[in-house]
Amino acid sequence: MRLRRKPWIDEAIKAYTSFVRLHPGEECKGHWRELFENPNVPLWVELGTGKGDFISRMAELHKDVNFIGIEIQLGVLYYAAKKCAAAELTNVRLLQFDVSLLETLFSAGETDRFFINFCDPWPKKRHVKRRLTHRAFLDRYARLLATGGEIHFKSDNEGLFNFTLQEFKERNWELSEVTYDLHHSDIINEALTEYETKFSAKGQPIFHCVAKRPMEVHCHQEG
Repeated sequence: MRLRRKPWIDEAIKAYTSFVRLHPGEECKGHWRELFENPNVPLWVELGTGKGDFISRMAELHKDVNFIGIEIQLGVLYYAAKKCAAAELTNVRLLQFDVSLLETLFSAGETDRFFINFCDPWPKKRHVKRRLTHRAFLDRYARLLATGGEIHFKSDNEGLFNFTLQEFKERNWELSEVTYDLHHSDIINEALTEYETKFSAKGQPIFHCVAKRPMEVHCHQEG
């Protein structure tokens, strides 16, 4: 859901220019680690950061990891920046960017983990290729992940979750931690998103899985 534009945010976001980048270009491709105080640690990327509950908590828990949060809506990215600044996190960079152009942002093997939390399910069949877990997207992620890299996926939509599991299997990703009720499982759930907090409070089960990058990566994107 796209939020109504708030003009004042254009100015307010400038307070966080030390770690927020608006529409980053290809000059950063292959060089993201150099922007952190410690470049020699894993790089974890959240696709769709929202207001930052998840990434700010994860960055606090994992000071030995660098985090990049990607969000296309400036109106919510601002709140994520505010949270990360309040927590004085130095291991986070936030980007206003379109996930569909991810391969212009990262080099092959540059990332170690992607988090996809509560993405748009695009339920209509004609929109299936827009789902962030469609095989065309999975192939892109595989190319950008280092060997052994993972995707951690959470959703409240069972149809999307089943679709995602099937897409992972079709593309030979190794699945683990598959559950249809994360909050009542033994799986460690370190951080919640804003949506997750809201949905689970209403009794909605949260679906979750981890997928490990396949050894053989598709070199060319499928339509």
